[in-house]
Amino acid sequence: MSEQIIFPNDALSKEDKYISLIPQVNALIDGETDLIANLANVSAALKETFNFFWVGFYIVRNNQLVLGPFQGPIACTRIAYGKGVCGTSWKENKTIIVEDVNQFPEHIACSSLSQSEIVIPITKNNQVVAVLDVDSEYLSHFDKIDQKYLMEIIELLIF
Repeated sequence: MSEQIIFPNDALSKEDKYISLIPQVNALIDGETDLIANLANVSAALKETFNFFWVGFYIVRNNQLVLGPFQGPIACTRIAYGKGVCGTSWKENKTIIVEDVNQFPEHIACSSLSQSEIVIPITKNNQVVAVLDVDSEYLSHFDKIDQKYLMEIIELLIF
């Protein structure tokens, strides 16, 4: 396991930062079998690399999403199936990119500072077992580049 992430300088493009980060995340979690430890380190690596407002995981437990490892301000602890961006991503089993969370029906505002969001479902045996949730304090912060590379990062995780 790597004990250090080398954070790319701010002059790099978003895509170049992801390209630099992915092998480092792979080294960071390589050989570690504890899911919570890996989710915690992935959250920290993403937060430090991109300075996202909030990044973390919600894990499906007892038919609801329960807060898992994250980096950022305090968050909602439980999210119902189909509610908010995370619950909708879980229900629809698809990535959701929201340019303005204030325009998303039934958005759950864990923080009024969050303005845009991307949520990616994590599946095992065709069932959603968790979601990766990333929030930004800026409108329209996320795009297909984030989706592509965040999906690559979650593919490294073993649920």
